[in-house]
Amino acid sequence: MSTAVPAVRFFEMAPGQLSDTFAMLASKDEARTRDDKPYYRVSFKDAKRTATAMIWADNAFFEACRDSWQVGSFYKLRCRFEESSYGPQIDIDRLREAIDTDREAGFDPDSFFATSRYDRDEMFAELLSLVEEHVDAEPVKRLVLEMLDENAEGIRQHAAAVRNHHAFMGGYLEHTLSVVKTAIFLADKYSAYYTEMTPPLSKSLVVAGAVLHDIGKMEELAFKPGGWEYTPRGRLVGHILIGRDMMLKKAGEIPELDEETVLRLEHMIVSHQGIPEWGSPVPPSTPEAMLVHYADDLDAKFHELAVQLENSQPLGAEFTDNRNPLRRRIFLGLKSKDADLAEVGPGDDESET
Repeated sequence: MSTAVPAVRFFEMAPGQLSDTFAMLASKDEARTRDDKPYYRVSFKDAKRTATAMIWADNAFFEACRDSWQVGSFYKLRCRFEESSYGPQIDIDRLREAIDTDREAGFDPDSFFATSRYDRDEMFAELLSLVEEHVDAEPVKRLVLEMLDENAEGIRQHAAAVRNHHAFMGGYLEHTLSVVKTAIFLADKYSAYYTEMTPPLSKSLVVAGAVLHDIGKMEELAFKPGGWEYTPRGRLVGHILIGRDMMLKKAGEIPELDEETVLRLEHMIVSHQGIPEWGSPVPPSTPEAMLVHYADDLDAKFHELAVQLENSQPLGAEFTDNRNPLRRRIFLGLKSKDADLAEVGPGDDESET
């Protein structure tokens, strides 16, 4: 009588566990051994884990891997998961392509990709509403709304980055909406505080710049089975110049936009990353550009910090490690004496004998 094999989500498989699971083939790379025998290094993934399998020439799956396994396709696997010095690994026992009836067993293609925790349609509607409410200059409002409409599908789908901050489906929209909300707060605060500025702070331009600062990522990034990647234009030109070009093209279709307004919008896009080391050719040199830069920088960095605090940490740890985008240890809280005693354990003695 055969022993039942548990069905487990890919990212929940424990080391040494043999399980039935679903995963997407994220990569398939052919290579040759020192003896000139072919083999494949493949990786399978879901939203939270990627693991590698080696398919050698004498493996029962070699011909199927070579001839029919397709990157981006979903598979049902029976495999054993292990953590090794080479990273997460799986040893495949059985494999077939996933089918519609597998949904009854928990197969859901959408669950294989990290996605914003917020509803993307609701976020997009809120973004449009904020533009309608806070951009008073009609030509600027028209430019922003038309660019949002023309890029609506990508805005809902795109990540904000390949890695680090908001690097998931809908991450671009989540980040942009957050930046806009912060920029509105800052514009209201400083326009009320500094009433004698000449020219006065333009809330319309602040909101427009906050909405459009990363618009070039619509062409900079593309989704591949293995995750978000740079397009050739994205890698060679970058989202700052791509976004500037997109805005200038749209501005050329709106005769009511005056030269200075277009120049200020252009400056906000090219300066929003602050310094050359971060990608901007010039620093923020208008009040509106400064507010957009800091709203953007704060949102990206706070997200990176929050992710560290949302992930599980070693019991009793006072700091995270520094292997994070901020490259610093994040304080978790003082370690209690009870935790010290719990680590020592009953009957243990830390003193020397």
